[in-house]
Amino acid sequence: MTRIILASKSPRRKELLELLHIPFEVIVSDIEEQIDYRNDLVKEIEKLSYQKAKAVFDTHQDALVIGSDTIVKIGNDVLGKPKTMKQAADMLKELSGNTHEVVTGVTILYKDQVETFSSVAEVTFYPLTDEEIEEYISTNEPMDKAGAYAIQGDAAKFIKSINGDYYTIVGLPVAMLYHRLQKHLKIS
Repeated sequence: MTRIILASKSPRRKELLELLHIPFEVIVSDIEEQIDYRNDLVKEIEKLSYQKAKAVFDTHQDALVIGSDTIVKIGNDVLGKPKTMKQAADMLKELSGNTHEVVTGVTILYKDQVETFSSVAEVTFYPLTDEEIEEYISTNEPMDKAGAYAIQGDAAKFIKSINGDYYTIVGLPVAMLYHRLQKHLKIS
């Protein structure tokens, strides 16, 4: 049986990969995440997913390694993980009443094969009041999430619409990954 490694510290990605009912382990990639904002952001997020997978694959070449990364983009702004509550509030104010894109890049490394792909979903927020933003930030949920929100958490009540794969927004496009893994593994 092929050893599968998820190169991510995200508990959400772990939960999503568990939906496929395949045995895997988690080994965290310790690369420094850097994006060159002058380049195409989809390609940049795919590059980050590759770098995460490659860092783990280099020491576990007997395994199939999955790397992934997600960004939130509104207009020309990329919203990373807020470092302060004020940053979280500013991000949520920017998302309020607007549509943004969530891009998740994924790389599968297995033997001499490299497959990198991405999924893009659009999310529209209802307008948020300052009180709603303040209350949400007080849960601390926004603090380790790109764009300062977790669609699968308390922020679900802010979502007006989604165009695309819900799981892309959570952090791992499960169906896309499943169909690509079928090429490498005997999954049913």
